[in-house]
Parts: sequence; structure tokens; C-alpha cells
Amino acid sequence: MSLFDAARAAGVPFASNVQPRSGSILVKDLRLKYLDWGFESNPTLLLLHGFAQTAHSWDFVALSLCDRFRVVALDQRGHGDSDWSPDGDYSTESAQADVHAVAHSLSAEPVILVGLSMGGRIASSYASLHPERVRGLVIVDAGPEMQRSGTGRIRRFTQQSDEMDSVEEFVERVRKYNPSRPVEQIRGSILHNIKQLPNGRWTWKYDRRLGTGGPRVEADPALTARLWAQLGGIACPTLIIRGGDSDVLAPETAQAMEERIPDARLATIEGAGHLVPGDNPVEFIREVSKFLGEVVSG
Repeated sequence: MSLFDAARAAGVPFASNVQPRSGSILVKDLRLKYLDWGFESNPTLLLLHGFAQTAHSWDFVALSLCDRFRVVALDQRGHGDSDWSPDGDYSTESAQADVHAVAHSLSAEPVILVGLSMGGRIASSYASLHPERVRGLVIVDAGPEMQRSGTGRIRRFTQQSDEMDSVEEFVERVRKYNPSRPVEQIRGSILHNIKQLPNGRWTWKYDRRLGTGGPRVEADPALTARLWAQLGGIACPTLIIRGGDSDVLAPETAQAMEERIPDARLATIEGAGHLVPGDNPVEFIREVSKFLGEVVSG
């Protein structure tokens, strides 16, 4: 099933069958890849995926918005088709430097940042530290504190054997992890998240040194406190999105974030867990589109 057929089946609205352009940038000897949708004359959205994902995680969103925005989805370092850090440097600081370099190379500042999970924490921290470079911010199911039940579930998933004999085995693994997703949607997206090894087996397209369980903000109290403090420095309009069924971002944490960020509002997407854009793309796109319209008209 093509992306366009999958989008239609999911009810995702889009204007035309647009294919993204592939681009890359060299950042301190690392080649970072990205997908570039839309026209350079439009306002730029820079999309940051979550742990163990790729730029293609945003395909439905990018396809739907690229008639009004230039949508750039980045394969973050150690993910997708971007280089892996030779010294295992996957710090928040390095990720922020990557964001700055990509935005600057695209001549796209100030940008509107949209980040999911790991990408959401990177985006919110970057917006706080560089307010002049960010026009708007969407934080998707991410916060200074994450629920142990959800991060533990992510850890258990990523700690499984990372080599399997076939694509279908990976499809079945993801289906068990997220049974609410249509199998055809899983199959279409999984091909962007795995690669075939010389021995014929398949594995994930991310560096295992990124961590043995993904985001673990709660393990570093100093980082947690710093992230809470940074929220007050976010000067741009901000939309916080939480999945109604999320076990990662607690409702009270999301509400506290809304209170800390000067110009923020909170939206809950029902029928979605932690991976909101893929779990309920139609409602996610509707909520984000409304917010983006206010940002660009303001």
C-alpha cells in the first residue's frame, strides 16, 4: 500500500500526491538526513521524531500540511539514515546543536518546532534557550517528567532481540506492542525503520548505544529540574498535546506544563496513546492545523 492509499484509508486529508525531497547536512562530521516537503516560500515546520523512530514517522502529518507549510522532518543523529555518533554522543546539547544547524542551513529561522517524546523534550529545551529562533512550538506527549509505567514499556520493547529473519516478524512485534494500529499501516511504516544486514537478517535503523530503554528523564533529577525551569523561558505560542490513553505523560504533568509556559494551551487527543500522530493522525492534524493557523496569522 502506498503512502497516499494509507493516508486515504486512515482518513488523513491532503491536497495532492506529493513526494518529499531528500536532503542532508554535515554537522561536526555527522551527516544528518532529512525529508523536505512543500515550498521554501511557506513557513517552515521542523519535525523531531521520538526515540527509535525516523523522519518517516511524520509522513501522514507532512503530507497533510505541505500544501501550506514547508515541512522538514529530520532523521536525528543515530536514527534512520543519519550517521551514528562515533563516540556515542547523544546528549540533549548535541541534539539541539543539530536542530540549530539544520534550521540555519535551510535559511528557515525562525521555525515552528514540532517534537514527539524525545523530540518534544529537545524542541522545548531549544525553544527556551533560543527564543528568537522559534516562532511556534508543539510538544507531543513529552515533559520534564515521564511515567515509569510508560518508559518501562518502551524499555522492554527496545530491549528485545534487534535482529529478526523477516519484515513480517517485525510487523508482528509492533502489532503486539501497539494492537490499535492497522496492520497495513504498521507494515507501510516499518520498512522505513528497519534495514537488511549482509547476513540477510533485518534490524532496526537506530544506534543501540542511544540507550537500553529510550527516554529516562526520571533517572536524572538534575535534568528533570532543569527541564521544568526551562519551560518558563519559552516565549513563543505553544501547543502541548497529550494522548488520551498515554502511559508516558501524566495528565497532571501536562497541566503543570501548561501553567509554566507563558503562552501555552493543552489539547488531549482521545483514541491515542503515546505515539499520538500515528495513533490518531486525523485528530492530531486537525488540532495542530488550528494552532498553526493562529501562529502564522498572529
